Amino acid sequence: MTERLYYISNDLELNTEVLSCMPETDGRFRIILASTLFHPQGGGQPSDRGMIGSARMLQAIQNGPEVIHFTDVAVEAGPVRIQIDGMLRHHHSRYHSAGHLIAYTGEKYGWYGYKGNHHPGEGRIAFRATRQNLPVTIDDFAEGVTDLVARDLVLRTFNENEKRMVTWGDLPAYACGGTHVQSTGQVGQIIITRIKERKGELSVQYELRD
Repeated sequence: MTERLYYISNDLELNTEVLSCMPETDGRFRIILASTLFHPQGGGQPSDRGMIGSARMLQAIQNGPEVIHFTDVAVEAGPVRIQIDGMLRHHHSRYHSAGHLIAYTGEKYGWYGYKGNHHPGEGRIAFRATRQNLPVTIDDFAEGVTDLVARDLVLRTFNENEKRMVTWGDLPAYACGGTHVQSTGQVGQIIITRIKERKGELSVQYELRD
């Protein structure tokens, strides 16, 4: 089973071990590491990228207890150093964290954010209506997320009932396995591009100002 250090560490480099390397039919290579810092694709968040030795790590996915890493060339079994693309990781963390802030804002109006797409250019949060939901506009969401960014709340993570809980400052904590910025101020400007309500569900689309 791959040791998933990305849950507990923000490091971008690690000495680990290649346990296996197998060719794929598409020309890539499928690598299992003893431990990894690469966050796999999932939960609406894209995969990290970087290097495994001299090979480019193109995509990581979770497959049961293992994290599968796909590279452009083969890597010999044995000790290896891995490196995360830090700029890309931060970009993904900003988008993922922005999704949390949009969800927090929706809660004030009685909407529960239950699903998100945090891929740059495709940002969207889906909400379900609760019993006491209120009308909400693009301006309401824009004002809410701008306030949370301006407060520059500090990230907090902790374990509860064997789940990794994530929040910033005094905001409610939720179970989440993604990557996050260290304070809400690091998200930057969130642009709410569209909201649409239909049959008790609300879709909020967003992008970030680089």
